[in-house]
Amino acid sequence: MTGARVSTLASLRDAIRHLEAQTMPQQMARVALGHPGVDATLQGGLLRGALHEVFATETRQSASATGFAAGLVQCLASHRPIFWVQQDFAEAEAGALSMNGFAELGLDPCRLVLVRVLNAETALKVTADALACDALGAVVCELWGETKTFDLTASRRLTLAAQSSGVSCVLLCTSSQPVSSTAETRWVVRAARSLPGPEWNAWGEPMLDAELVRNRHGQLGRWIMEWNCDERIFREPATYSQPLVAAPADRPHQTPARAGGSIARLRRTG
Repeated sequence: MTGARVSTLASLRDAIRHLEAQTMPQQMARVALGHPGVDATLQGGLLRGALHEVFATETRQSASATGFAAGLVQCLASHRPIFWVQQDFAEAEAGALSMNGFAELGLDPCRLVLVRVLNAETALKVTADALACDALGAVVCELWGETKTFDLTASRRLTLAAQSSGVSCVLLCTSSQPVSSTAETRWVVRAARSLPGPEWNAWGEPMLDAELVRNRHGQLGRWIMEWNCDERIFREPATYSQPLVAAPADRPHQTPARAGGSIARLRRTG
């Protein structure tokens, strides 16, 4: 490696370390997600106008991670349009984004602008361009599999673009492992079991196992987070308030009554 390249690489690393060391921009607001434990760890909520990463380390968890990312941008966008960049083969891997599904989550599909691109490199370029438009509320960039395209330089470009415009960026990564970046937060999301509920809501509320593995300005943690489709916020799972099935009169006292179907009705959200 030539001296010039070594000098350039050293300068780039210094610039990234400087960016990491910067204090939180005072003009950027924090947006509460609704879950008390999460908001306390985030010192009031998720920082708007920053880069956030959501990971599904396995393809089978992609739906859960996508739903979590959708919830984040719903909170961050503040009723403005959401720009969603997706590689064109993502539909073949895990299915297309469902507008009916977005509506059932309480999100307005009319606010979603979906753009399909050929590869990860194009996805990152389109995302950076979209972040320059301050009319948007948030930009989601989906990346599939291990890719060398997203590195410290690429993450720094997205971070600076988000800070400049105030538009939040959520990087949604599936079937890949986290790499070094300038992201404000990084989440690893898995499906969690929904609590049993009344018959009219047999599927239960969307439930997610969300682990905060990077937080530039605070502690880390892991929580079970329930998405409230009506209020469009995350919250702590509510306890099951329905009464248990009463024990029959002829049942021996030593035999405990079991709530019918209470285990069978638990499901894994996807």
